[in-house]
Amino acid sequence: MPVRAEAVMGTVVTIHVVRESQDADAAVARAFEWFHEIERRCTRFVPSSELMQLCAQPGVPVSVSPILCEAVQFALMVAEESGGAFDPTVGHRMEARGFNREHRTGDTVHTAVIPDADVSYRDVELDHDYRTITLRRPLTLDLGAVAKGLAVDAAARELAPFRDFAIDAGGDLYLGGLNPQGEPWSVGIRHPRRDGELIETLRVSNQAVCTSGDYERGRHIMDARVDEVARAAASATVAASGAMLADALATAAFALGPVDGIRFLERLDVEGLIFADAADSLQRFETRGLRLAA
Repeated sequence: MPVRAEAVMGTVVTIHVVRESQDADAAVARAFEWFHEIERRCTRFVPSSELMQLCAQPGVPVSVSPILCEAVQFALMVAEESGGAFDPTVGHRMEARGFNREHRTGDTVHTAVIPDADVSYRDVELDHDYRTITLRRPLTLDLGAVAKGLAVDAAARELAPFRDFAIDAGGDLYLGGLNPQGEPWSVGIRHPRRDGELIETLRVSNQAVCTSGDYERGRHIMDARVDEVARAAASATVAASGAMLADALATAAFALGPVDGIRFLERLDVEGLIFADAADSLQRFETRGLRLAA
């Protein structure tokens, strides 16, 4: 089937199913609807989104959808595992640094919430049984490192019956089965300091690959432990079973820096590759089982 692309979630999402069929066309349409639905619920750039309606009600247990519940629960888990380097409560701090523009309209978004200076993920209480979330103090959640991966994973479930397919959501990838040549998919990793150049290539099948770097939209990844933009790494790439996992862990590893980031990935039993600036070159750090292209 022809490759289909749509603009959604602040990027261009491209889906390619290797073998053409009417059933595949319908599945691709459903896959794209997941992106739109998850964006509607999880964006902080639209005041009417479910996420921002939650943020407007601090101190109150708010019933949330399964989508938002899953996204917040996963973000809190990664925050805990990373010792707070990754933290979904940085929304207001991101906004203050200029990351507050709605991609479709170009409008600048200013949230009404004025958070306390020291809010963290520990101020978010999730009751999974009742599916409620309570923000103990005023804060703004940012699910940018979770929601797109969640959408990729939902789309991949729609396409799983067709085995061989690729989803590219602005560099958040899921590669199902084999490519049109019957081989594992080849994934190029962008050189973080040289435009238009690849620094490494991975070979993957039935895996997600996501990269966080300081070259996209400037420096926008924070180390929430010190309330500063993360500067120790140039890029972090993670290959994992799902895109939500790969995206969030790549962001967390970037925030932690190359040495602690690799230890973090190995502790969680996922594969990754981190580059950091070193004099006139880049220093490379990788997990032990990373599968590179021959």
